[in-house]
Amino acid sequence: MAMARRGGSMALLVAVTAALALSMASAASAPAPLVAPKSPPGTRPKVPAKTPLTTITFDPRHKRDYQVTCTNTGRRPCVVSCPSNCPNKCLVACSYCLTFCMCDLFPGTSCGDPRFTGADGNTFYFHGKKEQDFCIVTDADLHINAHFIGNHNPAMKRDFTWIQALGVSFGDHRLYIGARKAAEWDDDEDHIQITFDGEPVNVDAAKGAQWASKALPALSVSRTDTVNAVAVELDGVFTISANAVPITDEDSRIHHYGKTGKDSLVHLDLGYKFHALTDDVDGVLGQTYRPTFANRLNITAKMPIMGGADKYRSSGLFSPDCAVSRFHRRTAGDHVAVGFAS
Repeated sequence: MAMARRGGSMALLVAVTAALALSMASAASAPAPLVAPKSPPGTRPKVPAKTPLTTITFDPRHKRDYQVTCTNTGRRPCVVSCPSNCPNKCLVACSYCLTFCMCDLFPGTSCGDPRFTGADGNTFYFHGKKEQDFCIVTDADLHINAHFIGNHNPAMKRDFTWIQALGVSFGDHRLYIGARKAAEWDDDEDHIQITFDGEPVNVDAAKGAQWASKALPALSVSRTDTVNAVAVELDGVFTISANAVPITDEDSRIHHYGKTGKDSLVHLDLGYKFHALTDDVDGVLGQTYRPTFANRLNITAKMPIMGGADKYRSSGLFSPDCAVSRFHRRTAGDHVAVGFAS
């Protein structure tokens, strides 16, 4: 009987060992779980640089829970939906199963009636003036002007303004990123227009489609959605995410924008990442990237407003002549220190 019990114990031990081995093998072959980056309590997590992002869009005419399955090679799929602040369109990082509103993803944004988030993480408004251009970022080798459009509501004391286009100068190159005007907004129509050195940039209307410059291979444009959402990258220098968006009737009703049927006030919501700015950078947004920048605005105010429009005003979209300009336009044959030659 003792031998039988010992034999039974050995058999049980072998069975348990085999079961554990099988379990470990299954676990090893199973997709790894998605792990979100850690962040302080009460704050949104930040995804690491170079994390692939894509845009998800839901039709607001469909009354349903907006959810999509997010898959990533080697990871378990998960279901994501857009944040409540932007329920119809948002960015998703499938690597971490996280979604973000375009204007909440990272410091370095300009959205809506221009609301900027600086490199210090603080948000402020800069209204500029409609049909004028202002330097957003100005540095030795990079200059970005923004063209403001606007609308006047007689019941309000000021014009409402939005950024309609960017004029990006680097080396002796000129890059235009703009939103086409439209009387009526059509979700299926592409309202983004891009030119490089005066030549149109054509990107296939498919999510993930990409264009790369033959003259400057470091410059590329990728679609983050089928239409109206792109990422423009100059390798080692900047990435600009641009979404073309309209002012809806609901937006106008809530904020008293005074929108009419003649113009849907299509503008750009923008996100910026810079990789080679100097400590002398300036501009409405650029100054916040200086190590010595001290924010003098009342950031606890409901609507902190940055004034000083005159020193940021430029005479044209590609004119680096604002009072705080740092840009030195390069000519053919000059070497540009930030990693590309013109």
